[in-house]
Amino acid sequence: MNAIISASELASELTGANPPVLLDVRWQLSTSLAAGEPPFDGRAAYRAGHLPGAVFVDLDEELASGPGARGRHPLPDLAVFGAAMRRAGVSAATPVVVYDGGMGWGAARAWWLLRWTGHPDVRVLDGGLPSWEGPLETSVPRPDEGDFVPVPAEAGLLDADGAAALARSGVLLDARAGERYRGEVEPIDRVGGHIPGAVSAPTTENVGPDGRFLPAGELSARFRSLGASEGSPVGVYCGSGVSGAHEVLALAVAGIPAALYVGSWSEWSSDPERPVAVGPDPQ
Repeated sequence: MNAIISASELASELTGANPPVLLDVRWQLSTSLAAGEPPFDGRAAYRAGHLPGAVFVDLDEELASGPGARGRHPLPDLAVFGAAMRRAGVSAATPVVVYDGGMGWGAARAWWLLRWTGHPDVRVLDGGLPSWEGPLETSVPRPDEGDFVPVPAEAGLLDADGAAALARSGVLLDARAGERYRGEVEPIDRVGGHIPGAVSAPTTENVGPDGRFLPAGELSARFRSLGASEGSPVGVYCGSGVSGAHEVLALAVAGIPAALYVGSWSEWSSDPERPVAVGPDPQ
């Protein structure tokens, strides 16, 4: 099954016999609070216009727990997450398509969570809302309650110790911008740098200027050049487990399964006992 879907494919499926449930997960990483500016309001953007029938899902409240020792976007309480999915009409036998404002990070977080907790048919709208050429609506739908019950998989999730081990035994990709990986700047977390042994792989290099993923062959070649290929253990982390989910999605498009360290750098760097590497060298 493909992990992504084009806007034209989605338009066709929405008129078919088994149309997908649509989830709107518009979210942006905001550093504006430090400057006294209001954060991005995904719910307001949703109310201004969304795909017909789409239900808004709040990343901070429904796809993550509150920030703390486990990072800025730790795993959500599964009861809260499951209730949010059922409220949106998600059932185990119904396909799901997730989209956001175009960056793909928020949609990928929802995609990863649904896949990790057992949903068999979840895709991300490639290019997000900007790729959609059909009509939008402003009314808020009230879908029938779904029946999806999240059951976490044993694989696919890394903790801090697991990420450290994978950096030594396999391939651990750092999805943040290169300057944060190298420790040249750190706008959010306690200290800059990266997990020793991790390889810099900015998620922004997985997409073209239009926000759509590069072709699968190009993604596969990119990841192979970084040491990641099918059959080798691969993990990903980022700042707080959001853009990292987008990299896991890119790896899935390339046919390479990967685990996600959800706590990511926001958890790792908060522990002064954890080692920190700086500069372009993984070690």
